[in-house]
Amino acid sequence: MRRHCAISRSRSPWRSSSAPRALRGGNARHARNLRLMHAAPTELMPGVYDEAEFLAELQRVTEGETDTSLALVLIRASANIPDWLAGCGVAFQPPGGSLPASRKTAYFLGGGKAVVNALYAEADRLGVQVWHEAEVVGLALVDGGLVSAGLRRNGATQLVRPRTLVAAAGGHQADLDWLTRDFGPAAERFAIRGTPFDTGRVLRLLLAAGAEPAGAAGRGHLVAVDARGPKFDGGIVTRVEAIPFGLVAGRDGRRLDDETADSNRTHFAKWGRILAERGDAVLILDAEGERRAPVPAIEPIRAATLDELAAKVGLQPEALKAAATAFNAEGGAACIATPPFAAIPMCPGLTFTHFGVAVDEAMRVRRSDGQGVANLFAAGAIMAACVLGRGYLAGLGLTIAIASGRIAGEAAARLEHSPQKWEPVLR
Repeated sequence: MRRHCAISRSRSPWRSSSAPRALRGGNARHARNLRLMHAAPTELMPGVYDEAEFLAELQRVTEGETDTSLALVLIRASANIPDWLAGCGVAFQPPGGSLPASRKTAYFLGGGKAVVNALYAEADRLGVQVWHEAEVVGLALVDGGLVSAGLRRNGATQLVRPRTLVAAAGGHQADLDWLTRDFGPAAERFAIRGTPFDTGRVLRLLLAAGAEPAGAAGRGHLVAVDARGPKFDGGIVTRVEAIPFGLVAGRDGRRLDDETADSNRTHFAKWGRILAERGDAVLILDAEGERRAPVPAIEPIRAATLDELAAKVGLQPEALKAAATAFNAEGGAACIATPPFAAIPMCPGLTFTHFGVAVDEAMRVRRSDGQGVANLFAAGAIMAACVLGRGYLAGLGLTIAIASGRIAGEAAARLEHSPQKWEPVLR
């Protein structure tokens, strides 16, 4: 079947992952859905979401910072993803029930972890060798092609000579020093929402070998998350969803911004930016606001009075009470009046960075001179900035990963069996 063609063409496919087996799968483990083009209603999505609308939305959120030709390749490839995944044992959740109504995205049954488990099970069935806790530590390019890679596993480094290689190693958001260089001191306060293994080592190796960069350093998708959550791997459950139901106060107790100015889902990113620029903050809710808000994963801090609550979370009590009085006087939908009062400390949560390497439409890594590296491909977050140079679209990250991964894998397999396959010139 077509879903197996890349593996069946490859003589001895293998995959290395720097993560241990229990944490393999990168940020896909936290995924809920993916964005899909469809020209007619499907079992998973109503209506129509054609390539023109998909592309227009992408161009809008990126403010034009997208490779349109490459974007169209991936958008069109997204139409076949559900059937391909289903053939690999991945189950989708039927629309309805507690799921948000969506014409543009489909939801996984069991979430991203179930997807990762199904795909690894299928790879195992097809004979793909998987090395866990194995890290690529070197790439050697000669005459426009990859000749070898250094792989560290079981405490030793070995040299491997793959005929073709697909770099699907994620971004660099787990390298805190790199983030600080790009984002400044604010990065020290970031919670990294995904895997701690996206350290950008392969990205650094590619750039050092002459790969053309894509996107912009110091740019990423930030949202407001509970500051009491884990430094890494909090996923979607630590995202603060109650902001429209309360007041956001800075550490000085003063109100930071209008909590209801953006009622769309884009308010998550708005508050991530505010927290990154202006410092951590605390969401204040009264009993009614907490009742109306989605139930958070981490229990809020509560107190009978604002003075007591301010003391618990380290805010200036008089400033907080003044902010609440002014907030209530606005007569908005939310109010800070009914005890007990609740607080959720917040910090910026980084989902991914808008930086990686450039690729062509076969996902071949492009060098800084504009030429492609003959037998080296990239897929997923490491090349996503080619398409998503800024901004965010729900479900797009996994769509890019799956579509680019399939294209890269099939291109690599074709090259491996091509009579014109690349060979280094021996000197």
